[in-house]
Amino acid sequence: MSHIHIPDGVLPAWLVLLGWLGAAAVLAWALFALRGSDARRQIPLLGVMAALMLVGMSTEFVPIGYHINLTIIAGIVLGPALGFIAAFVVNLILALFGHGGVTVVGLNTLVIGAECALAFLVFRAFYRAFGGQKPRIGLLAGGATVLTLFITTLLLIGIVAIGNAKPTTQMHPAPAVEGGLGAALSEGILDNELLGGEEEHASVEVNVGRFAGLALGLGSIGWIMEAVITGVVVQFVWRVQPNLIVSRRRASAFPAA
Repeated sequence: MSHIHIPDGVLPAWLVLLGWLGAAAVLAWALFALRGSDARRQIPLLGVMAALMLVGMSTEFVPIGYHINLTIIAGIVLGPALGFIAAFVVNLILALFGHGGVTVVGLNTLVIGAECALAFLVFRAFYRAFGGQKPRIGLLAGGATVLTLFITTLLLIGIVAIGNAKPTTQMHPAPAVEGGLGAALSEGILDNELLGGEEEHASVEVNVGRFAGLALGLGSIGWIMEAVITGVVVQFVWRVQPNLIVSRRRASAFPAA
């Protein structure tokens, strides 16, 4: 879960501004990279993948407070340029729904867009190194998922550390259920048991080191879940439409690939 759930007014203005400037620069690059391509034919695919990302980011695995991003699939299918555009659209919509602040849309675009681009590069590197036979394609996608999410989680931790933010403000527990295990699960183990519950958020500040340990420790469980989902989806798509998984046309828009 590399999406930044920080509300407005928590991160310093200079970091927010850098996030927006960086996002604007990357989006300008993406539009420039797509010049000459038949973008109109790619818009429906962009819309479908953005919708899937929205659904994934709105669905939480309650016990560990984790939601899947589906950015790995989006990155593999869309490529880096379209992936960054999808990341901006998705993060803007989520911010309007209160899923993170409007001011952090720029930073979120950079993080989620980087996740799409990195997933594209890592998957293609695995594909070239280990071969793209049908029985292996799902495993390659799963491995790319774990590695990509590990790296982008480190990026998230870095942003929290640089911004001197309280990591507890990133938690967004579900409505509490009265009593025992139900309450723990409804608010999420990460929030309820390890951070002390919503009522203590105002007075408890978790240091970045502890936050990093929680994000990497519990996040790794989510990475495995997302790797399984991504592997199954990519394996299926590869069987019915392999051109969506490996496309030289999309790679040409990103010279580093």
